[in-house]
Amino acid sequence: MIDIKLIRENKELVKENIKKKFQDEKLPIVDEIYEMDKRVREVQTKVDGLKADKNKKSGEIGKLMKDKKIDEANKIKEEIANMASSIAELEEEFNSLSKEIHDRMMVIPNIIDKSVPIGKDDSENVEIEKFGEPFVPDYEIPYHSDICESFNGLDKESAGRTSGNGFYYLIGDIARLHEATIAYARDFMINKGFTYCIPPFMIRSDVVTGVMSFAEMENMMYKIENEDLYLIGTSEHSMIGKFKGQLINEKELPIAMTSYSPCFRKEVGAHGLEERGLYRVHQFEKQEMVVLCKPEEAMDWYNKMWSYTVEFFRSLDVPVRTLECCSGDLADLKVKSCDVEAWSPRQQKYFEVGSCSTLGDAQARRLGIRMKTENGNQFLATLNNTVIASPRSLIAILECGYQKDGSVKIPKVLQPYMGGLEVIKPKQK
Repeated sequence: MIDIKLIRENKELVKENIKKKFQDEKLPIVDEIYEMDKRVREVQTKVDGLKADKNKKSGEIGKLMKDKKIDEANKIKEEIANMASSIAELEEEFNSLSKEIHDRMMVIPNIIDKSVPIGKDDSENVEIEKFGEPFVPDYEIPYHSDICESFNGLDKESAGRTSGNGFYYLIGDIARLHEATIAYARDFMINKGFTYCIPPFMIRSDVVTGVMSFAEMENMMYKIENEDLYLIGTSEHSMIGKFKGQLINEKELPIAMTSYSPCFRKEVGAHGLEERGLYRVHQFEKQEMVVLCKPEEAMDWYNKMWSYTVEFFRSLDVPVRTLECCSGDLADLKVKSCDVEAWSPRQQKYFEVGSCSTLGDAQARRLGIRMKTENGNQFLATLNNTVIASPRSLIAILECGYQKDGSVKIPKVLQPYMGGLEVIKPKQK
């Protein structure tokens, strides 16, 4: 959520930002907020004036009663009663308008960074840089689910019976490789100075609306029936929510945390959930990084955070590239975002394995997270980034490590987490 002062003082800037995000249907909302805010301030001025007059006249009653000027005192009491009635009506209007303003402000997108490329959707995202040499072996690499099945490592049929489409069982060496990657990601981030955390996997609605836009919430979140609880779509939700309503001394910043969680997503409108693969599923596991910092330090952290993901995947011998998200592909709360994509030697193209975002003070403003400074209390900045989301990271490792004989090389950094195994071999041909 942006500061309403932006609409008050430069609503054309807010409108131009909306146009850059190709959300022209929201343009009238800016004018509605502007007019309502003007009325709210008028009402507040009237209430303050009436309260001052009411207090002044209340002070006169005692003197008039003392002087036995009963009629004059009763007249002032009547005036005070009328004032109280007017104040109550105005305060009701103030509260109603304030709620309307708040609800409308929640759908106004954050002001994007000047460096963000302008584009309508993800097809107009811009490649920034490649890391590692993409390769294609001289033998065929099977589809990742076929690789898993050759190890007796994937069972989607049983998951279909227990849970439906978009779920899966990982078994044996494949399950072990999956967990090894998660454990290595944890230690990798701890070694970068991040504090490890396992958060709640369910959060309340006021946290959900604090960390994401309504459109994202509708398309992503599973609600627990008859409870004010939602299953998290990423641990960022719980991690930022941890600081809801808190005042943090600026000397404690930055706060850098890495968190593990399972993640649950409805994937409304997603294609491919009927497929046998693991690319887009309802349930997965993730190692995340979250940072709270001073606003002026946010861009430095943003660049460090995406570079950590690149470094992580390169340590797995997986070639990656970074992709700058264009304006139309940015969620409403984001200031700037880039995706990290891993190379698929089977498809001979890159696919998304992580996303890094800086959100300015949007989440902090929604959740009331402030930092205490010498110049008063201010909203801080929040950032988040994927270390890995598995099974997507698992797909990258399987494809990049696949050998001609059907075995898969284990990246050296994962071998200690696999009991020293250097290679896993298929159970069936």
